[in-house]
Amino acid sequence: MKTRLYSPKYVKEIIEKYGFKFSKSLGQNFLIDGNIVRKIVEGAGISKDDYVLEIGPGIGTLTEELALSAKQVVSVELDESLLPVLDETLADYDNVEIVHGDILKVDIKKLIDEKLNGGPVKVVANLPYYVTTPILTQLLEDSQLFESITVMIQKEVADRMVAKHGNKTYGSLSVYVSFFSEPQIILKVPKTVFMPQPKVDSSVMKLDIKKELPDVDRDKLFKIVKAAFSKRRKTVLNALSTYGFDLDKEDIRKDLILADIKPESRAEELSLEDFINISKILPPLNI
Repeated sequence: MKTRLYSPKYVKEIIEKYGFKFSKSLGQNFLIDGNIVRKIVEGAGISKDDYVLEIGPGIGTLTEELALSAKQVVSVELDESLLPVLDETLADYDNVEIVHGDILKVDIKKLIDEKLNGGPVKVVANLPYYVTTPILTQLLEDSQLFESITVMIQKEVADRMVAKHGNKTYGSLSVYVSFFSEPQIILKVPKTVFMPQPKVDSSVMKLDIKKELPDVDRDKLFKIVKAAFSKRRKTVLNALSTYGFDLDKEDIRKDLILADIKPESRAEELSLEDFINISKILPPLNI
């Protein structure tokens, strides 16, 4: 029986064979637990009809499980030194293609059109902690290209992403994620299942993309959200009036009341719908 890539013994052998050095700057941590690998793919709902975009395959541990479950997998890998490793570890799978590149610079729509049958696509990724937010932001901006996004990220970030208004961990990231998707934590992952072992635990998030997004000026909405959370201890009235929007405080007060928002409320008390209502009533912003 073929040795699976998540075997710690195999991971050590392949690393030694290619003289691979883990890069701290790239946040490289390889999964070495088959149970976790299977649960990620199962939680992502991958079936033989699915086209999958993977980000950061490493040596192909998760890629292999995706290949066994999906119709087609395209994995984008930034580290050039891993390309010959992946050529070997995934040689048995003809439904996998490795693309060398930086996901933040890749034309994702073109990639999907050319290599993933034009979609719809499910994204699955074990994201490096240092670049989690930029990658998720880009993916969500292109959310209508995807059916779902399943990512392993730092536990603390996952907790913020799923937080609801009224919760202390609720913030601008929570609002941003909930605008585009329905987020849920599907798996908690201890740091002990990685090589090398990171300092913190992780969580696997599944973001089910909303088919229809709210009809609102997104740029204006997210500026208001950022302003409101920039001074969490202040009321939303004070936060918005001192942020630099060049709006009169009394006018903001009246607009908040029109939006059915108490001016003395704090940002963490406001739902996505509240922020949308505020953005529709406030006049154009100068920032």
